[in-house]
Amino acid sequence: MSKDRILLVEDEPIVRFGIRDFLESRGYAADEAGSLEQARNVFQRTRPDAVVIDYMLPDGNALDLLHELHGADPQLPVVLLTGHGSIDLAVRAIKEGAENFLTKPVELPALAVVLERALENQRNRRRQAARARPERAAPDPFVGTSPAIRALAREAAVALRSEGPVLIQGETGSGKGVLARWLHENGQRSNEPFVDLNCAGLSREFLESELFGHARGAFTGAVADKKGLFEVAHKGTLFLDEIGDFDPALQPKVLKVLEDRRFRRMGEVADRQVDVFLVAATNHDLQRLVREGRFRGDLYFRISTIPIVVPPLRERREDVPRLACQLLEQLARDLGRPEVRLSGDALTALQTYSWPGNLRELRNVLERAVLRAEEAEIRSADLRFAPVLAAAASEGSGPGSGHTLAELERRQIETVLGEERGRVVNAARRLGIPRSTLYQKIKEHAVDLARFQD
Repeated sequence: MSKDRILLVEDEPIVRFGIRDFLESRGYAADEAGSLEQARNVFQRTRPDAVVIDYMLPDGNALDLLHELHGADPQLPVVLLTGHGSIDLAVRAIKEGAENFLTKPVELPALAVVLERALENQRNRRRQAARARPERAAPDPFVGTSPAIRALAREAAVALRSEGPVLIQGETGSGKGVLARWLHENGQRSNEPFVDLNCAGLSREFLESELFGHARGAFTGAVADKKGLFEVAHKGTLFLDEIGDFDPALQPKVLKVLEDRRFRRMGEVADRQVDVFLVAATNHDLQRLVREGRFRGDLYFRISTIPIVVPPLRERREDVPRLACQLLEQLARDLGRPEVRLSGDALTALQTYSWPGNLRELRNVLERAVLRAEEAEIRSADLRFAPVLAAAASEGSGPGSGHTLAELERRQIETVLGEERGRVVNAARRLGIPRSTLYQKIKEHAVDLARFQD
């Protein structure tokens, strides 16, 4: 995460140098300006987190600029410095929106305290703005002991050490959103906002306004300036779910934000600077979409700095009992039935089902069971799997199909290898297992790899 950036506006070079040197020694990044006009230019090029400005400048006073700064960013902290302090001027400055008012020569430790408090208040406001949006539940994404979930935990630990974008791939309902929130809450930006948006089914116009914001009058109905989610997530995490459905016309704008950390609101000509940790997720094969020209290759490579594949539930069956008990405890508490528990035959039924809807389907099945069960113990008869999904799941691979677990595993490996034309690296990624493990299983099941290759 980048340093907090301070714009220092002071016309005396010696004073400016002393304050800048002090700010940089306290870990801030400092930009300088010696006049109102220079300050406007620097402000347009950068996105300062706070402004320290001398009241009297060669081309006007600080109050002339204060309105413009707050017009561009109402939450921007502005600290005024003056050698002509008076109570009337201090009261006026605060009324105009200044964060604080200090007399010169300024005591630098006092300035540091004022800035630290102002920036903390700003962070709190950003978090509140992010919390105003609906949040997703954030359970532990690594429940279980299966090799697949342990491999996922290792990949997530690698992602925590990186500031590059993370691409989470996995089937619908497998827990991609849960993992995204875990990455935020355990990363360097955990004290900053977490903002999420599901891109599926959104029109290009709505998606552009939602992500980048717009200026007043940018289009019919734009009666006021609006911040986009990139701005709301500044310094924090932006989670774009179902990015595979992202409109191709907007993909270059997202690429520009990731590469240059700059964007433009709709209806504006000036760039704005932003610093976000991007986590994207999809249930699509983005490489296939790139080949088909439906997703930009440069954007794909940019968002997949750290690729993570969330395994489907059918590939971690040994984790199902523990997951089911944990979900049941939460659901039973929420539904006012804390005494319910799963019987042995119910656990067996849950573990042998193939879960085409993954964790989301598991939760739904358990919620229905809690509502339907008349006794404290939930039995297999109380479980109601979705008919369409259950039929698809049981067709040649589900419970009662007559196949052993080894046979089901071989069939799944052969199916994925066939779809990937024998490319083991791609197949291992989709299966959520290391490449070495897949080679071992190919050998165990005597799979003829050559027949899948071109």
